[in-house]
Amino acid sequence: MIPTPHIEAKDKDLFAKTVIMPGDPLRAKLIADKYLKNYQQINQVRNMLAFTGTYKGKKLTVMGSGMGMPSMGIYSRELFADYDVENIIRIGSCGSYDEAIKVYDVILTTESYCESDFIEIVTGEKTRLVKPTESLNAKISAVAESRDIDIVKAKVHCSDVFYRKNFDDYQSIFKTQGCRVVEMESAALFANAKAYGKSAACLLTVSDSLVTKEVTTAEERQNSFTQMIELALASVE
Repeated sequence: MIPTPHIEAKDKDLFAKTVIMPGDPLRAKLIADKYLKNYQQINQVRNMLAFTGTYKGKKLTVMGSGMGMPSMGIYSRELFADYDVENIIRIGSCGSYDEAIKVYDVILTTESYCESDFIEIVTGEKTRLVKPTESLNAKISAVAESRDIDIVKAKVHCSDVFYRKNFDDYQSIFKTQGCRVVEMESAALFANAKAYGKSAACLLTVSDSLVTKEVTTAEERQNSFTQMIELALASVE
């Protein structure tokens, strides 16, 4: 039933079949301003901004997801189940667990591991591992290759906790789970895509390294996201 508790759009057609989802709703506004033509704002509930316009003649929506699995879980579920969205590509930042993965590298998520029961609760499967949609990842990989964009394909740790008691926990997660980077939303997105028979992918830009302790500024992160954003946009069918 629409509108939903969190999205005010009264017509399903206000959303494109593909949604690009940064975490920050203000970044969604920046993407709409820079890349979309003839766009309109279609959501402002809780300031979780969403915009639909066209990109190179294709209808496209960009919308914030908020931070963490609960927030991504709410918005991606309502988009998939209530607004008939078919594809969601998350774009966001991540931290590196692997010395070989450097700040500013672009990551294409191959699998997401989380420490909570989110996946089981949503899908009914007793697991803490969930994968993106293979065909959507293949599309993104092909576009990256055609544009000579270097991407790192990596398993991701999707954490519920940003401020951990022991930040050195990452070393055991890296060794036992093979997770090379960490973020906070991918598992919820992939679980909802699996539960509702939809497609999802997750592109990330490395903003800091837990190994080298290198950290980027907010301005640097904003500028370095351009390559990832343009790769996601170019991958829209």
